[in-house]
Amino acid sequence: MAKSTGVARALAAGLVSGVLAAGTAPAAAEETGGTDDGPAVDNGAVVLMYHRFGNEKYPSTNVRMEQFKNHVAELSKDTYTVLPLPAIVDALENNEPLPDHAVAITVDDAYESFFTKAWPLLKEAGLPVTLFAATQPIEDDYKTIMSWDQLETFAQHELGTVGNHTHTHAHMPEQSIDTNLEEIERSQALLKKHLGEKPDLFSYPYGEYSTDIAKLVAEKGFRAAVGQHSGAIGRTKDLLTLPRFAINEAYGGMDRFTLVTNSLPLPAEQVTPRERVLTPDTNPPIYGFTAHDTVEHLDSLSCYASGRGKVTHKLLGQRVEIRLDKPLREGRSRINCTMPTPSGRWRWLGAQFLVPTD
Repeated sequence: MAKSTGVARALAAGLVSGVLAAGTAPAAAEETGGTDDGPAVDNGAVVLMYHRFGNEKYPSTNVRMEQFKNHVAELSKDTYTVLPLPAIVDALENNEPLPDHAVAITVDDAYESFFTKAWPLLKEAGLPVTLFAATQPIEDDYKTIMSWDQLETFAQHELGTVGNHTHTHAHMPEQSIDTNLEEIERSQALLKKHLGEKPDLFSYPYGEYSTDIAKLVAEKGFRAAVGQHSGAIGRTKDLLTLPRFAINEAYGGMDRFTLVTNSLPLPAEQVTPRERVLTPDTNPPIYGFTAHDTVEHLDSLSCYASGRGKVTHKLLGQRVEIRLDKPLREGRSRINCTMPTPSGRWRWLGAQFLVPTD
C-alpha cells in the first residue's frame, strides 16, 4: 500500500477548507504539482502568523475582530486549501505536491484572546490552526494567557495542533546554547505533562535564530521551525527556517491579506549568508541568492530593506546580489525581494537579520 501523505491524511480526515475538501482538485494544483524529475517551481504554501485578537491596545501584534472575520471568510472560499501546518511539513519532507493556494494558519504566544475570540470562528469555519505556546506564562497563570485546561481543550480538537515556543519566550540569540537547551527541554517536559505528547514543530520567539540555535532545535527532535520573515514556502530541504507572513492591524487589510495569501515562492538556492545574527564584521550582510532556473523575468525583481525602502541589486544570470551601503540598525531588520508573475500573483522571498544591542 502506498504511503499516505500528510496532505492526503488531512483530506481524508476532513481537516482542510477549500475546493479539495469537496473532492475536486483545481487545474492549477495539478499543473503545479511535483513530478519524478523534481517539484515544479510554483509548488509551495503560505503560512500566516497571528498573535492577539480584538485587543487594540497592542496594534503591532493584534488584529481587529472585523479584520479577522474577513480573513476567515476569505480563507473559506474554494480558492484556498487551508491545511494543518504538519501536513505541509509532511509534503516538504517527502517531496510531494501541495495544492495551489495552500495556506496554513499559525498563532504565537497562546493569548487568551485566541481561545475566546478567534478559535470559535476557526472551529465554525472548519479551519485548522497551529498554536505555538510558551510555557512559563501558562505556568504562572498570566491573566492574558491561556490556561493549561484551555490549551488541553484546544489540543484535543481535530483542528488544533500545539507547537513549542520555548519556556520564557526569551531572545534566544542573547542566551547561551545551554540556556536555550534548558528552555526547550523545560517547555517540552511541561507540554508532555499536560498534553500527553511533545510537539515536533517549533517557533523562534521574535523570529530570531542563529545557525547554532537552528541546529539545537533539530537535535531536540523538531521536524520543522518557523520564523517571522516574510515569503511563501517553496521546495526546500531547510525546514528549520520556514517563513511566515505576519498579520496585524496595519497589515490586516484585505488588499494586503489577499496579496500574501496568493503569493508564490521565489525558489532560491545558495542563499548567503546563512548566519542571520550579525557582528560588526558581518554588518551590513553580503546578501544574495540564486533563483531556480525556471524563474523567468528576474529583471522585474525588486528588493527592499527595513528602514531604507527599495535597495539596489545586481543580476548575474540567475544570481541576485544585494550590497547595502550602510550597516543594518540594532535589533531586527528584514530584506524582502518580490516580483510579479504574468498571472498577477507575486513571488516573495524574505530574510530577517538580527544586530544584537550593546
